[in-house]
Amino acid sequence: MTLDQSFYPEVPDLKGNVHREEAAYEALVRDAFAEVAIEKSISRELRLEDQGIPTFVAEWLIDREQRRAAGGSLEDVRKNIHAFIREHLPRKEQKEVLRNRLSNGEVLRILDNFRVTVDLKKNRRRLIIPSLDEVGEIETHLLEQFEGLLQGGLWGAGLLVYERPERTASGMGEVWLREFKPLQAADIDLGYYKEQRSRFSIEQWSALLVNSMGYNPAVYNTREQQILLLTRLLPLVQRRINLIELAPKGTGKSFVFSNLSRYARIISGGKTSPAVLFYNNSTNTPGLLTRFDVVVFDEAQTIAFDNPGEVIGILKDFMESGKYTRGNQMASSDCGVVFLGNIEIGFNGHPVRQVLFDELPSFLRETAFIDRIHGLLPGWELPKIQRDSPARQLALKADYFGEVLHRLRNDGAYDAFVSTHVKLVGSGSENMRNSNAIQRLAAGYLKLFFPDLQAKPHEFETYCLRPAIRLRQIICDQLSILDSEYKPASIEGTFHA
Repeated sequence: MTLDQSFYPEVPDLKGNVHREEAAYEALVRDAFAEVAIEKSISRELRLEDQGIPTFVAEWLIDREQRRAAGGSLEDVRKNIHAFIREHLPRKEQKEVLRNRLSNGEVLRILDNFRVTVDLKKNRRRLIIPSLDEVGEIETHLLEQFEGLLQGGLWGAGLLVYERPERTASGMGEVWLREFKPLQAADIDLGYYKEQRSRFSIEQWSALLVNSMGYNPAVYNTREQQILLLTRLLPLVQRRINLIELAPKGTGKSFVFSNLSRYARIISGGKTSPAVLFYNNSTNTPGLLTRFDVVVFDEAQTIAFDNPGEVIGILKDFMESGKYTRGNQMASSDCGVVFLGNIEIGFNGHPVRQVLFDELPSFLRETAFIDRIHGLLPGWELPKIQRDSPARQLALKADYFGEVLHRLRNDGAYDAFVSTHVKLVGSGSENMRNSNAIQRLAAGYLKLFFPDLQAKPHEFETYCLRPAIRLRQIICDQLSILDSEYKPASIEGTFHA
């Protein structure tokens, strides 16, 4: 039975009732989340992502222009947004032109993903300006006002000025950020978000989450598919979740990480160095694992590391403990690690190989490494992206939703709920890594489906516990195939009052 059918079992005219239920859903979202909701179809039509603007920034811009043009047409909104982007979003070929304008004394206002790093050895704050490939300076009050600049960076409109060498204390030319306006949610009322959950049925809430991710619930129309799809959010909502998704090409594995949240960072294949991941000794800058909620290795089958022995050893320690040491530098972080890889699928829709890791790099075939991954998302069970896959209904703005997920990461009440109410039995349930992985995954699902913690026992088992066990069970099955030291596991769980 699909979710749509479970909505309307008593009505013979299913198609007509679907439209009525969609209208009821949108009315409910509009009433519960009026200030932070947006028609997802508008973002789809404008296609700002094609210009390198992530969805969470695009929807902030759309919402701003809609408010400014109250009563105006969608065409007016479209024109205003494109005019703003043409004026303020630098194109790659404009880099030297913009540098020249700064050198000539012009003041520039540009749209970019600004971030700031701190070098304690030199007591210096470095402003990273990606579109100009420049390192600049920033006013202290801006850092005090926008701490997100220090936490992985913020998309926003920045006012840049150039100070000539003769006017600076360093004796070198400097680019300064004098003004900054973020183009994403600043603050949210997490309590209000949790309270609104009770107004939605579980099916309506699941549809809201899927829509807010940017997907169309009508395409992912079974409960199982929606749970699998929402599994991609777990590393964003739960601390230190390590996940791998294997799927054929075209299933949109990386979309949510590149478009929903500023707290995710994608590394797309190729070589990665220890300096990038852990600590850059030459610039005294902490690596990606200390700056983001999740680091995603896309195209996992092409991953390579400079000095692989060092990287893999440190990464294994980090995935286990959340801590690492490189040289004299020690660091801890709640960052999750995600691997996204392609897999060959047969005519029956299932992987052609029994060993799912066969096509991945050697370190991802090492059982000690695999055991540190909490769960495997079977992405081959999700449909490929098609024309109707993008969201088209009213849902939460991506910048707001991404901030909600980030704030929920630090709420320990969900972990306590799971620790209190989960009872695992069966072979493998006594294994500490298995139980820790399942509890961590179940707590993530709980944050997604029941942020108000009002889950009935059967609901918790259906939407949180069983999906968590399944993700871990796939890891256990692979380990037992790859290495005889790992005994076959068959884990089950129940809600324990």
